[in-house]
Amino acid sequence: MGIFSSFGQNMNWMGLVSLLLSAAAALLCITVHELSHGWVAFRLGDPTAKRAGRLTLNPVRHIDPFGLLMLIVAKVGWAKPVPIDMRYFKDPRKGMALTALAGPLSNFILAFLAVALSSVIWRTVPDTIGRFWVLAVLSYIALLSTGLGLFNLIPIPPLDGSKVLFSFFSTKIYYTILRYEKYIMIAVMLLTFSGAFQGPLSYLINGVLRNFCAATGYPIRALVFHVNLLDYIQQY
Repeated sequence: MGIFSSFGQNMNWMGLVSLLLSAAAALLCITVHELSHGWVAFRLGDPTAKRAGRLTLNPVRHIDPFGLLMLIVAKVGWAKPVPIDMRYFKDPRKGMALTALAGPLSNFILAFLAVALSSVIWRTVPDTIGRFWVLAVLSYIALLSTGLGLFNLIPIPPLDGSKVLFSFFSTKIYYTILRYEKYIMIAVMLLTFSGAFQGPLSYLINGVLRNFCAATGYPIRALVFHVNLLDYIQQY
């Protein structure tokens, strides 16, 4: 009961702290995502992201304010896209597909590492306020990173999944779709804001996190508890 009594006595400042920690977790997820895009593109011969200063862990270079807000509020969102020039790739469509996959893959790796570290802390560190905050942030990183990875795999432009899917199309169709990408993005933003993706993504996120928890020995109930309590503190 001690931990809950402490929450009750300090809820005012804890709400602000939890919001800041949630924002930090979201920033980490989008930074890793976009940095991975730029790094893979650079390794495949495209220096555009490097020249734009996007091969960095500085989250300020990657923030899209609305996408960050959606990630914190709706658990799905996006960052400012890393500039990619596929003309530098030996095989432009294959290079674009690999670059696109790098973002979601990095998010799944980050989520798994967060769950694995949570498992170690859960089993070895005494139950204190400090442990709660660490597990809450790690659980939040796992949730947001998984959501970001899955959301970006949706095969709708300009999300990463579309770059992979369209790599199998003819060159004419591929470039025709890319021409209208910015208009489709507006529709994607509206659908996200309306919650159209929430149901299917929640189901998939739950499945992925359950598998990560099973693989690492971290109880899924503990992950859900820490995420829900962090959300509750923010809303208090």
